[in-house]
Amino acid sequence: MVTKIASGCSLYSALAYNHQKVKEGHAKVLLVNNMIEPPNGNFGIGICTSSFEPYLQANKRTENPIIHISLNPDPTDKLNDEKFSEIAQEYMQKLGYGNQPFIVYKHEDIDRHHLHVVSVKVDETGKMIRDNFQHRLSMRICRELEKKYGLVRANEKQKAEGYTLKKVDFNKGNIKQQIANVVRPVSASWHFQTFNEYKALLSIFNVHVSEVKGEYKGKPYTGIVYATLDEKGKVCGTPIKSSKIGKTVGKAVLEQRMAKSKILVNNKNLKERPKTIIAAAIQKCRTQDDFEKELLKSGISVLLRKNDSGRIYGVTFIDHKQKFVFNGSRLGKGFSANLFHEKFNNPEQPTGETTSTEQEKAPNQYDSTSSIDNLSGLLGIENHGENPEEEAFIRKIKRKKRYKRKL
Repeated sequence: MVTKIASGCSLYSALAYNHQKVKEGHAKVLLVNNMIEPPNGNFGIGICTSSFEPYLQANKRTENPIIHISLNPDPTDKLNDEKFSEIAQEYMQKLGYGNQPFIVYKHEDIDRHHLHVVSVKVDETGKMIRDNFQHRLSMRICRELEKKYGLVRANEKQKAEGYTLKKVDFNKGNIKQQIANVVRPVSASWHFQTFNEYKALLSIFNVHVSEVKGEYKGKPYTGIVYATLDEKGKVCGTPIKSSKIGKTVGKAVLEQRMAKSKILVNNKNLKERPKTIIAAAIQKCRTQDDFEKELLKSGISVLLRKNDSGRIYGVTFIDHKQKFVFNGSRLGKGFSANLFHEKFNNPEQPTGETTSTEQEKAPNQYDSTSSIDNLSGLLGIENHGENPEEEAFIRKIKRKKRYKRKL
């Protein structure tokens, strides 16, 4: 079983996230502890807030008094609601929250049913529940619960990264939910500094993302739409507006994530590890296939963008261990698209000598044949022309924009 613990200052955000799932029919309230019982049995945001508020008022000095926990059994663990409730109750008791008010939601929006628990880190006297070694304690509790309830033991990779994301499969249906299961965790936990880097990352999960610009009631706007990619990297199916998935995958939040990523990349020196690995692979490998396989050994993927004539005009690297996406140009001149084009098309020529100083412009398509296939082995994900409806939607917006200008 894998757990994730997050602390925050917004009680409303934690409750709203789960109640939205309940509203959509993808979750339900499974268990409550020391909460006010509503007459109609409906634990809405208001009644839940009333249960937590006295504890928060008792100590206003704590910066992040809200705790939001997800409990994730292995997908092969078949648990009924009674067992889920027992596990949640025992977990919270051992973590030190047995006397706290908390509410447990069972999420059923993906095949792997899991739990979310919302509580507060301040007791009724205003004393803060210490969390210095909380993650270490949580791991120990999980091992105990796995043994007691016969659950599948989480391996080291699962404990470090959580369960692996799956590629979207258009033929399986429920496309909106499949896309949501990819873009929500990716937008929240990966580091990307540009929209194109975000786009490159999603492409390995068969998800396409694009910006749609236009005017509404005389005001310009920019929206985000998501769609599925087929095995050839072409958009298929009807595009889905980001608002249908949630604010966390919309333009405003993505821009905040990109700004935060720029700071993290510099502060944590995230470039140093991939630069060393990639530089060594450039010297060692003579073909594109060998280069890709060598990088995958260290948990790094490469996506090469090519134009119709086969020229490499762009390169993006994905560091899965650091959850970091970056264009080759960010690493320096020695990692440019020109270098890789010359190296893989003129293998006898020494690395670093290029015959062209200018990259050719080309459509933003990713070379998928070898790169994407190799990614499947690393990520453990399942393999599964332009969308006419999306194109029509974009043309419609552009026509409205031109019409406004004429007026």
